[in-house]
Amino acid sequence: MGELYPLPNIGNTVEQQLNEVGIKTVKQLIEIGSKQAWIKIKGIDDSACINRLYALEGAIQGIRWHNLSKEMKDELNEFYKFSK
Repeated sequence: MGELYPLPNIGNTVEQQLNEVGIKTVKQLIEIGSKQAWIKIKGIDDSACINRLYALEGAIQGIRWHNLSKEMKDELNEFYKFSK
């Protein structure tokens, strides 16, 4: 377990994927943002879905992804539709 594991929504697998794509710190994750982090993960794991994108945004905000605002979920959903 590294620095990212304690964040909400970040388990061992997601932390390993983030590390694999060069994101190893909370600061790096915040700076790159959920969308770009998801794109990087999608590059190594084609099964990365909308829930992974929500999870990354929730981790950045410090909340469970289920608690993201409707507006944020809508924004991420639009991004996801055009990024598949």
